[in-house]
Amino acid sequence: MEAFLISVLIAATPLLLAATGELVAERSGVLNLGVEGMMLIGAVAAFATAFTTGSSALAVLAGAAAGLAMAGLFAWIALFLMANQMATGLALTIFGIGASGLIGQGFVGETVEPLARLSVETTSVGRVLLSHDALVYLAVALCGGVGLFLTRTRAGLMLRAVGDNHDAGHALGLPVRLIRVLAVLFGGAMAGLGGAYLSLAYTPMWGEEMTAGRGWIALALVVFATWRPGRVLLGAWFFAAVSQMQFYGQEIGITLPSQFLAMAPYLATIIALVIISRDALLTKTHAPAAIGRPFRAER
Repeated sequence: MEAFLISVLIAATPLLLAATGELVAERSGVLNLGVEGMMLIGAVAAFATAFTTGSSALAVLAGAAAGLAMAGLFAWIALFLMANQMATGLALTIFGIGASGLIGQGFVGETVEPLARLSVETTSVGRVLLSHDALVYLAVALCGGVGLFLTRTRAGLMLRAVGDNHDAGHALGLPVRLIRVLAVLFGGAMAGLGGAYLSLAYTPMWGEEMTAGRGWIALALVVFATWRPGRVLLGAWFFAAVSQMQFYGQEIGITLPSQFLAMAPYLATIIALVIISRDALLTKTHAPAAIGRPFRAER
């Protein structure tokens, strides 16, 4: 059970990073479906940097910067050129899949030293909580920080106001487009960090499409959490636990076929979305009212 709990915290980290960033973007009124692509670009950029320089710190920064650059491309197309946000996000994912495969073709099968972990000899509970690398703790801290930012700061209130009614926000003098661009860039950096974690810590190697749909799960997680950071954290742990069943199922008494356990995270995602969608009032109450709607400032 100790190994299972440790693996859950590790597996939840890329989901938590990507979902926290996407939550901020969506609370500003922007729907970016390119999370999968941004994670892949972040993963390959981080791995290539670690492999060529040997520096984990530079690799983490490179992953975040790559995700940021992809988000900047999305912001330019969707927020300035007014392209459809959903179509732009899907195109970003397709681009990320192809570009990461091209960039990483020389690194397939290579490995790097994983991120350094704490090593605290203590009780079983202590080992579960104190045997991880810095990004695990950073992901939790950023999720908590986003919660405080959205609820306790003036900037967070401005971001939520823009996400609920950008026309009213513009009438009050809020820089709607700037707020949304910054939110999207933050989301991209977080997705890049999530991808970097996959190639530097979760499986410290590069493989094409190694995100394996985690970007889509992160998108679903935001809806599952009804756009609340605390629920994003709990949801990330839940989906991670489901994903780890394929490795620890027999150990904890689950005897289902391994194929079923492998598809369980995606099945859980579908079920969660169906349950949430059936409660229209819940979604309407918590979802940003202006999400996905383009903003055109009056001239």
